[in-house]
Amino acid sequence: MFILATSAAAILATSLAAGALALLPSQVAADPTQQRASTEDTAIRPFRINVPEQALVDLRRRIEMTRWPEKETVADQSQGVPLATMRELARYWAADYNWRKAEEKLNAYPQFVTNIDGLDIHFIHVRSRHPNALPLVITHGWPGSVLEQIKLIGPLTDPTAHGGMAEEAFDVVIPSMPGYGFSGKPTSTGWGPERMARSWPELMKRLSYTRYVAQGGDWGAFVVDQMGLQAPAGLLAIHTNMPATVPADVDKALLAGGPAPSGLSAEETRAYDQLVRTFKQVDYARLMGSRPQTLYGIADSPVGLAAWLLDHNDADGQPAAAVASALNRTSSATGELTRDEILDNITLYWLTNTGVSASRLYWEYKGGFFNAKGVSIPVAVTVFPGEQYEAPRSWTERAYSKLIYYNRVEKGGHFAAWEQPTIFAQELRAAFRSLR
Repeated sequence: MFILATSAAAILATSLAAGALALLPSQVAADPTQQRASTEDTAIRPFRINVPEQALVDLRRRIEMTRWPEKETVADQSQGVPLATMRELARYWAADYNWRKAEEKLNAYPQFVTNIDGLDIHFIHVRSRHPNALPLVITHGWPGSVLEQIKLIGPLTDPTAHGGMAEEAFDVVIPSMPGYGFSGKPTSTGWGPERMARSWPELMKRLSYTRYVAQGGDWGAFVVDQMGLQAPAGLLAIHTNMPATVPADVDKALLAGGPAPSGLSAEETRAYDQLVRTFKQVDYARLMGSRPQTLYGIADSPVGLAAWLLDHNDADGQPAAAVASALNRTSSATGELTRDEILDNITLYWLTNTGVSASRLYWEYKGGFFNAKGVSIPVAVTVFPGEQYEAPRSWTERAYSKLIYYNRVEKGGHFAAWEQPTIFAQELRAAFRSLR
């Protein structure tokens, strides 16, 4: 990897110090590495993204200066993201991609920052025009951001314009997890899913919500499970699209690498086989869980960061497969990810320099992954076919004693809200209907 003397973060800091950015009171820089409030400050401050042009120039220069390795020695993706895929993505990223469109997309929604437990938390907050809308806090995962969920905002806050009914409306709150996007980066340990689960109720309280529901996928699923375990006042129920349902005996067999326990149904056996495959494909998680600070390359090289974020290798190959199929796709009528949407997310990581800080979440969490946690509040579950495993109803009913909704849909993968927002919004309406 090459090293450029002036980093994007340094450019941002220099621009601010020199007064190169004329920021309005409602605007902040795009790299919030410094905490701007004390732990006693509960104010909610307007936020607007305004990335300095110098940072974008630096990004393009770094992409163009990439020192490429030789081509992989296999014809498949078993060695990682293919060289041809990354070269074409880099060519488009440097020459044709426009971050300003993503910036405009995010700035179209009300964004805010508030300090919770000593850390600035960035979030999108959109209130519905319909009365009695149900407040909903949605948590993204890795390698994601709030960009995963913004397609849900319209269908959830204004259901009558998207095939729903007024009484199905939600007020939507989408925070950036600590160390991700425009939230602050923890400077000490302890910011895992459990602490986020304590922070989101405080956020909802500051927004004057006394009753609400929560949704999460990927790491967001861990957060909502922890919220379910902590059962804060006002939390009515949670919805997860990556449920933790694996029974203890099955989890033990998986961790030991042994055969499946006897007596599993056909559906349960299929889920077991899917989990065996998943556990063979999570080398990225093992590295981030043990040595996240070693990933200096993804803070220095945009192409290195892109490859790391793309090689997620979920059941349906997302998002690397999406890049390969979306290299020439500038729009999508069916909901699948486009080339620009994938680059929006990668560029957000680059501009905020959160590749390493986001990775530390894997180091912070010491619990199990898909094992049942003992959540006892009402839970709704949607199973997408491209998820890391398809949770059987039998396991789900055992894992969540107050299961209020369970449905298997025909389309969508690990990034379901991003890939299939229409289906996802319909699922959330149905999931929480009984709580209205």
